[in-house]
Amino acid sequence: MNYLMAIDAGTGSVRSIIFDSDGNQIGCVQKEWKHNEDPRFPGSMDFDWDGNWKLTCACIKEVLAQTGIEARQISAVSTTCMREGIVLYDENGNELWACANVDARAKDEVTQLKQIDPNLEKELYLKSGQTFALGALPRLLWVKNKLPDIYKKTYRVGMINDWIIFKLSAEETSPGILMVEPSNGSTTGLFDLEKRTWDIDIARRCGIRDDIFPDVKECGTVIAQVSDKGAAESSLTKGTPLVTGGGDCQLGTIGVGVVEEGQAVVFGGSFWQYEFNTSSPTCSPKCDVRVNCHAVENMWQYEAIAFNPGLVMRWFRDTFCTEEKRIAAEKNIDPYTLLEEAARDVPPGSHGIICTFSDVMNYINWKHAAPAFINFSLDPQKHNKAAFYRAIMENACLVTLGHMRLVEEATGKKPEKIVFAAGASKSDLWSQILADVLGVPVAIPVVKEATALGAAIMAGKGIGLYPNIKETARSLVKIEKTFLPDIKTREVYDAAYQNLRSVYQSMLKLSDDGLTNYMWRAPGL
Repeated sequence: MNYLMAIDAGTGSVRSIIFDSDGNQIGCVQKEWKHNEDPRFPGSMDFDWDGNWKLTCACIKEVLAQTGIEARQISAVSTTCMREGIVLYDENGNELWACANVDARAKDEVTQLKQIDPNLEKELYLKSGQTFALGALPRLLWVKNKLPDIYKKTYRVGMINDWIIFKLSAEETSPGILMVEPSNGSTTGLFDLEKRTWDIDIARRCGIRDDIFPDVKECGTVIAQVSDKGAAESSLTKGTPLVTGGGDCQLGTIGVGVVEEGQAVVFGGSFWQYEFNTSSPTCSPKCDVRVNCHAVENMWQYEAIAFNPGLVMRWFRDTFCTEEKRIAAEKNIDPYTLLEEAARDVPPGSHGIICTFSDVMNYINWKHAAPAFINFSLDPQKHNKAAFYRAIMENACLVTLGHMRLVEEATGKKPEKIVFAAGASKSDLWSQILADVLGVPVAIPVVKEATALGAAIMAGKGIGLYPNIKETARSLVKIEKTFLPDIKTREVYDAAYQNLRSVYQSMLKLSDDGLTNYMWRAPGL
């Protein structure tokens, strides 16, 4: 039996997951980590490469011990990670500086970039698919401005999934192999989207060095082997192939079988991502939606992101649902189960309650109004805990409707169905609401660790186990259930969406006028 290992470096944790060749998850070990703020630099989120490498190795060792699988049985390893996090190295392969994807220290540098040319951000977006909101451009400029000694010593820049392969392939006397793949590399804002490689002209226009970029290899390419040092630290076998993986959402789409043009997936986690596959790297002329390279060759993805639906749900549970948590603990069930049961009795539209949490994405002018519940009365029969809970669910789905329409406007296409994955997809009620709001069937895959499965498929591709990614994804991914939209309920949600859009603009103006605090806004706005 062939076993494949995926290492997933997420925002809040690192995991090592083993799959068999049929796509069955055999074992998973997860270690939480955190990204510390440098007190000198508000908004910073430093990536602790020493501590996090130890956690990564601990996950590998423990999952081998947990499953009883010998290291020599691991046929290949691939990696995935949060997008946007970057690592800088010196010429000897030592880490110099690293940040996580949530780093927000470079506000001054965004302003500096915009002062170069008012049209620069739009021009670069049309070539790279990225604005200054999330990418590496402002962060590299920040290092240049604030840490000039480190900037001068920088020899290479890479992503965090590439860093794991770099560490596993390093020897005591020589650095590891560092290469970047397009799906994550394209999120830096320094890629030519169509050519799927670095664009030196972008770096030069932004005042960034053009000699720090490693080679690019497509996802699913063997680029190194586990070294003696890597084997000693991780317990993997020396010589195990190391395969380029990809960004978490891109590999997640493979892990749920979304590999054809025109297909789409919604990942319902702390953030909700709407991913739509396209065979064209053309960007939206309005610069309002992100475009990334897919992990599948010659394919790209429109990506629209909703901020915090999962975090809002957790906040509501922990702030207002003490009694449900107590009862759930007594019954040994999830508190969300009790809340969902109550929310089922609330009619679609939640008696008119409107939430203002995430806005529909506007990538080049990205900001979110102060969070609020509005349009409720003091009638406890209608506007109670269950109604507010359902309103949160509906809000996430309505924002996703806005994202589907946003991508449809840019491409002229919309999907015939949606695959729904990650934590929110475990809720039947939330899945049904999503189907009713979007007006298309919503399919729930059996495998919930979609990103890790996508990385495992890449590992198999690299060693020839899976010659065709699309065929492999279609064969390994199984659908557990499908939710069909109700036409009458959709009419209710269409009206609710129009109300939300009008109300949100008014709420955003309150934040623009300084009367309320933004929930979030991009650096430099």
